[in-house]
Amino acid sequence: MTRYLITSALPYINGIKHLGNLAGSLLPADVHARFRRQTGADTLFICASDEHGTPAELAAAAGRVDVAAYCARQHEVQADIYQRFNLSFDHFGRSSSPRNHALTQHFLARLEANGFIEERTLNQIFSVADRRFLPDRYVVGTCPHCGFDRARGDQCEDCTRPLDPQDLISPRSAISGATNLELRPTRHLFLRQSALEGELRDWLSSRCGWPPLVTSIARKWLDEGIRDRCITRDLAWGVPVPKPGFEGKVFYVWFDAPIAYIAATQEWADVDPARRDWRDWWLDAHEVRYLQFLGKDNVPFHAVSFPCTLLGAREPWTTVDVIKGVNWLTYEGGKFSTSAGRGVFLDQALKLLPADRWRWWLTAHAPEGSDTDFSFARFAADVDHDLADTFGNFVQRVLSFIASRYDGMVPDGGTPGSLEARLTEDIARLTGELRGHHEALALRKTAGTVRAIWKTANLYLVSRAPWTLIGSDPAAAALVLRTAVNLIGLCARAAWPIIPEAATTALASIGDTEAIPRFPSANDLTRIPSGRSIAHPGPLFDKLGTEWAEAQRARFAGELNLAPT
Repeated sequence: MTRYLITSALPYINGIKHLGNLAGSLLPADVHARFRRQTGADTLFICASDEHGTPAELAAAAGRVDVAAYCARQHEVQADIYQRFNLSFDHFGRSSSPRNHALTQHFLARLEANGFIEERTLNQIFSVADRRFLPDRYVVGTCPHCGFDRARGDQCEDCTRPLDPQDLISPRSAISGATNLELRPTRHLFLRQSALEGELRDWLSSRCGWPPLVTSIARKWLDEGIRDRCITRDLAWGVPVPKPGFEGKVFYVWFDAPIAYIAATQEWADVDPARRDWRDWWLDAHEVRYLQFLGKDNVPFHAVSFPCTLLGAREPWTTVDVIKGVNWLTYEGGKFSTSAGRGVFLDQALKLLPADRWRWWLTAHAPEGSDTDFSFARFAADVDHDLADTFGNFVQRVLSFIASRYDGMVPDGGTPGSLEARLTEDIARLTGELRGHHEALALRKTAGTVRAIWKTANLYLVSRAPWTLIGSDPAAAALVLRTAVNLIGLCARAAWPIIPEAATTALASIGDTEAIPRFPSANDLTRIPSGRSIAHPGPLFDKLGTEWAEAQRARFAGELNLAPT
């Protein structure tokens, strides 16, 4: 039986993430992990905080705290926020863990033994004012490809092209802003990706089911020629390079960060070693299907660099089967930006509203085919229509009617007829489509089919009108309401991967308390029998309205100087 290994791109440690980070990797991975668990599949969902590299050092220096202490605190903050967003990680680790240190150094040893590591002397940027070598991210300037004037020395955030610091136009120090930069010689280790190009091409050709976005980015890297990658940096914070002459150097963050997927799995297994073995997921694990979820800017490192590390180790490591890459979520016509504080950040989002509203909108509008723009007006209109008016209203109408007319008991009586038969056919078709969309990792279509199931339930209730039937045909009214109670369960099961909190509340109200609700089917239309006592939880979702949306936009516009609409 296939087992599913799911990883989300590691959120970086330098501050609380924004809605774009949630939409780009964390939430899609969680939705899929929850779906797989619903189907009964053995599923492992792994993530970690990405703690090494230049931004962590800069953030710690700005706060005048030790970088290790800074990362430990930020890990706790992020872990708490993800828990409150109901992200169902089996383990949320840290790339700075001893496990990841040891494993990263293991990969160096394997790659070096197999001839894929080369020592080279580089002319690297040295800041006279800062009296130190500047790693890639410590150098900023103008991208030579797209003209973005805040490109980093390792990658342009605007066009996603990989860069070297020497490529930048008008480079300057990210520490001091100094432009008095010199090239000085320094020794570094390179991963000879070019020597693995043939194997990498064959490996990529064997993958299937990748979104066109991911395939196009990976192929572009290949077509432009794979360059060897420098995997060490002149930094104090990171995984030390265990090699004579490289004292004071650490591994490049993009070398050790993907390895943390494996290290975090080791940590997960350490919790219960008698029943868990990380090797079952990562070594000679032929029955494992591995899925990665990430934003488009992370695709090159996961489709090229990390596979080169695994292939070059000459050990039977699990490599990714499908990379689900997405485009970017933009904010009110512009970009989200952690450094500029632009956008809605996850702690702010949770102060405004419970997690389910954000989870629903970000899934229903996932930036799959192109970038998606978030606006408060669009968000409020969509969640009011889908969650309050469609799903929430259905649950409210059914349960309040049963509470008032049947003393809170599921009624008995009535014989299913042609409308119930048609409903069964519609639900069988829709749940089949829903499963297919989940398996295809089609987020928008998944949410669209959940919405279609909700609308089908509402249509059945309105067309049968039990509030009219109860006076003329009490048995028929009882049948409709019993079916409607089961439709609540079916609607909630369909929605659980996306809005787990509201779905769990709806299920509990009808006496269904499974920790992981199984995937819905047409058989659920008769799951709950007559005579069961139901609870009335009150409205699942209050409406937000246009005034709420306008107030939030005005608030954030004041903070960010957004242009008025």
